[in-house]
Amino acid sequence: MSNRLAQEESPYLQQHINNPVHWYGWCNEAFERAKSENRGIFISIGYSSCHWCHVMEHEVFENEKIAEILNEYFICVKVDREERPDIDKHYQEVHQLINQRSGGWPLSMFCTPENKPFYSGTYIPPESYANVLGFRELVTILSEKIGSKDEKLFNNANEIEKFLKVPSHPKEATKLHEQIGTRFLTGVHNYYDEKNGGFSVAPKFPQTSTLNMLLNLYLIYDNQEAKKMLEHTLHVMAKGGMYDIVDGGFCRYSTDDSYLVPHFEKMCYDNGLLIEIYSRAYKHLKDERYLEVASQSADFMEKFMSENSLYYSASDADSDGAEGTYFVYDYDETFEYLKAQNIEESYISEALKALSITKSGNFEGNSIARFTCKEKYEDVLAHLKVMRQSRAYPFIDKKVITSCNAMMVKGVLELSNSEKSYKDDAIKTLHVLLEKMYKNDILYHSMLINSQPKIEAFLEDYAYLGVALIKAYETTFDEYYLIIAQKLANRALEKFYESGRWYFSKGDFETLEGISDGTFPSSISVMVDLLLSLSIHIDIKYKHFAFKTLEYNSLKLMKSPSNAPYLSNMALRYIKEDRVVKSTQENLEKIESIKYPYTTLHVSKDSDYMICGDSSCF
Repeated sequence: MSNRLAQEESPYLQQHINNPVHWYGWCNEAFERAKSENRGIFISIGYSSCHWCHVMEHEVFENEKIAEILNEYFICVKVDREERPDIDKHYQEVHQLINQRSGGWPLSMFCTPENKPFYSGTYIPPESYANVLGFRELVTILSEKIGSKDEKLFNNANEIEKFLKVPSHPKEATKLHEQIGTRFLTGVHNYYDEKNGGFSVAPKFPQTSTLNMLLNLYLIYDNQEAKKMLEHTLHVMAKGGMYDIVDGGFCRYSTDDSYLVPHFEKMCYDNGLLIEIYSRAYKHLKDERYLEVASQSADFMEKFMSENSLYYSASDADSDGAEGTYFVYDYDETFEYLKAQNIEESYISEALKALSITKSGNFEGNSIARFTCKEKYEDVLAHLKVMRQSRAYPFIDKKVITSCNAMMVKGVLELSNSEKSYKDDAIKTLHVLLEKMYKNDILYHSMLINSQPKIEAFLEDYAYLGVALIKAYETTFDEYYLIIAQKLANRALEKFYESGRWYFSKGDFETLEGISDGTFPSSISVMVDLLLSLSIHIDIKYKHFAFKTLEYNSLKLMKSPSNAPYLSNMALRYIKEDRVVKSTQENLEKIESIKYPYTTLHVSKDSDYMICGDSSCF
C-alpha cells in the first residue's frame, strides 16, 4: 500500500488517503526507510479544519507531477498537530530557528535521510512566481542536493541539530513586583487598536489571556484604561463576523482588522476560553450582551460540536468545496426567502441592513451577518438559522482532546455562576472525560470519539484538566475534584518539572514549554494557576513550585509582561496573594460575586465567614 494513511484514526490524516503522495503516518518505518534508501524526508503538519492546509492539499498534494517527484526522492510523513502537539511544537521551533519568524499551518519541513531538518516553510504554492519559490521547483532542487550529498546542506542540518540540543537557560532572575501590572498595560496599549478593538493588525486572534488580565487589573485597581480596552474589544467581537451571530460560537480568527471576515473554522479551545472571559465579564460588568454571547456559544458547542457529553476538536471552514459557504448569505436569495415567510418588505429591508446583509456583500459578493445597531432582529435571525439547515455543514473533526474539553468544562462552569442550568452538563462532561481519558492513573491526550485513547497526555492536558477540576470544586464543593487535581499536579511535577522549567513532552521529543501564549495560553502558566490553587486549598508546598517557575522566567516576564499575559496574571496573583473565603457550603452558595479576582471559596464547618490569606485568617 503506497499511501498508508488509511491505517490511521486521525480525521485529518484520513482526509489525505487518496492523495497520490505516498504518505506515511509518524512511525519508525518511515525514518528507517529514508536512511536505508538515502532519501530526504518531507514532513507536513496540519489539522483538519485548517483552510490553508486544504489549499495546499488541493494545489500541491493532489498534483500528480509534484507527487511523482516527492515519491521518487522523499519519504513523506503526514502529522495531525492536534493529535501530536509534541511533534508540532518541535518542528515549529525548528521553523523559528531557520526562518527567524514564527511558523503556522500547514508546516512544511524538509530533512536529511537521518531526519535532520534543513529547510522549513508553511504554505508553499505549487509553482514559482515573482520572488516566491514554488513547491515543484523546490523539491527538484532539494532532491538533487540530497542525492549529491551537498556538503553545505548537510553541514547546515548538523548546525541546526546542534543548536536544538543546547538547552537555553535564563542568565539571571529578577524580583517580581507589582509594577508588572503597569508594564503590562503599557505593552498592551502599544498594540491596542483604538478603532476596532483587539491588540494587533490583521490577522486578529481573540487573545483571551490579555482580556482576562485586563479584567483583573480593572477589578484590583479600578483601572479605567484596562476596562475600556476590555469592553471595546468584547463589544466589537460580539457584533458578529468572527463571532457567528446566527448559530453562536467563535471562529478561529479574523482576517481583517475589524473582526468581520474570519476563516470560518470553529475550534473547541477558542470557544471554551471565550465562553469563560465573556462569562467573567458579565459577572463583573453586567453587560447582558456578554451573557448572551457566552450562552449562545455554549449552546452552539452542545448542539453542533458534542456527542455523549464530550466535545469535538474542530469544525472546518469549507463546505461544498468553498470557504464559508455554510455561513454567508446572498442578499436576493435571503430577501425572497424572508418574503415567503409573509414578512413585510420594508421590515425585511430594514432588518437586512441592520444585519449587514447587502447587495454588494462584505465577503466575496455574499454577506456575513453582523449587527450594525443595538436592535437584534431576533425573528429574522431565527429565519437565517433555518436557511442554513438546508446547507451542507462543514466537516467536523470528531477527535476528543483532553485539554480542549477541560477548557470547555471550565468555561461552562464559569457561565453556570450566572446561568445555573449549565452546571450539570459541565459536570457530566468532566466525569465522562475522566472516565474516558484517565485510566489506571494514566492521563491520555486524545482519541476519536467512541474509541479508545492511545497517546498519553502532554503538559497541556495535565494543566487544563487540573484547573477545570479546581473550578468544579469551587462550583460544587465536592472534595473529590480536589483529590484528582492534586494527583494530576503531582504526576505533572514528577514527569515534566525540572528546577523551575517545564517540559511540554518527554516522548519522541523532549520539548520545553515556553511562557508565551500561542494558539491557546501557555501550559506553564496554567500549571502555575493550578499550583497556586492547590496551595490555598490543600498544601502550601505547591506554592514553592509556582514560585520557582515564576522565578525561573522572571527576567523575561518583568521585561515584557504583555508577551506572556497568563503568566503575568499569575505573577500578579502571587504578589497580591490569594484570599480564600471559608464557611459552610450553604453560606458559600449564597455568594454571587466577589470583586477581588484572586479569591476562592472553601468549605469549612464554621457557620461564620472567614477570610484567609497564606498564613492567617480574619
